[in-house]
Amino acid sequence: MNLRRTAAIARKELLHIVRDVRSLGLALALPALLLLLFGYALTLDVDRVPTVVYDADHSPLSRRLIERLRGSRYFMIVGTADRYETVDRGIDRDRCLLGLVIPVGYARKLEAGREADLQLLLDGSNSNTASIALGYAGALLRTYSAEIAAEMLNRRGGGHWRPPLEARVRVWYNSELKSKNFIVPGLIAVILMIIASLLTSLTIAREWEMGSMEQLLSTPVRAPEIVLGKMSAFFALGLVDTLLAVAAGVGIFGVPLRGSPLFLLLSSSIFLLGALFWGIFLSAAVRSQLLAYQLGMLTSFLPAILLSGLVFAIENMPPAIQAVTYFFPARYFVTILKSLFLRGVGWDVLRGELVFLAAYALAVFLVATRMLKRKIA
Repeated sequence: MNLRRTAAIARKELLHIVRDVRSLGLALALPALLLLLFGYALTLDVDRVPTVVYDADHSPLSRRLIERLRGSRYFMIVGTADRYETVDRGIDRDRCLLGLVIPVGYARKLEAGREADLQLLLDGSNSNTASIALGYAGALLRTYSAEIAAEMLNRRGGGHWRPPLEARVRVWYNSELKSKNFIVPGLIAVILMIIASLLTSLTIAREWEMGSMEQLLSTPVRAPEIVLGKMSAFFALGLVDTLLAVAAGVGIFGVPLRGSPLFLLLSSSIFLLGALFWGIFLSAAVRSQLLAYQLGMLTSFLPAILLSGLVFAIENMPPAIQAVTYFFPARYFVTILKSLFLRGVGWDVLRGELVFLAAYALAVFLVATRMLKRKIA
């Protein structure tokens, strides 16, 4: 392999990129646009749950409970009901997700030391959101009931009441439990996979359609030199996209970068190599830009979203699907990004993922070179 010929291919491809201003602008602006769009739109946080309250008791204790609900950041009281049917109608019309019913005699039972019932009505159309909202409501009601029990016991002169178990929860790595700190690092992997695969999936197919591949083949250049040369130009563009995505994640979304920036750059570079080589392989396998684009989207976007652990936990998938995820590099790069950003770990923990990405990049390079040789022959 001749480095001068490889550099000449890279220079030629770089000139194509620079001269195509629209494609260059799209390649630079699209990562930031996707990160902003997905970062703000794709959220797993459940807060300010729209709630309707039906207070049939109208007692100080029931009003105190409503104020406790109103003061929580997890609930937003959007209205009050004067009868039970109003709560049903509010849930049916999507005005609220949660309905709280306080029956008549609620305060009287509490003051008498008896068990008082409350009713929670939840819209279970979105089971995940409903489960989280139910957990929030249950925690609030348990805390409130413990306070009421302590007050009633003290009022009767029974001493100071303490709960049998006091939970002190400490959350590591993402103490505020913000979903953007979990999602934004993974989005960087998805964006780089999409951009890299789509950019390079058109390069060789475009040469075949324009008829310039025959001219290129008349030169002494070899298949590995074509693959490396074309990859090098897009690799530089991919690094710029990486820096933009990381800067947007840290600067705009405030995601902490606790790991080594050098290790982040190294792992991103290796991941980019594999994604770029995959795009070149697709471009060499088919001579149509449209087909190459469709294959690039199908093999990059969908696995990166569905099988990387970005949105859906891999541990909750069926065993057969879990086995399939091991063949997609986005799974390993998402793990590296989340660990670097949130946990601050490095080579000692992530060397297995990094070795796989390097092996994947080498394997795809060899396959792309072999495919290009077959097409040339």
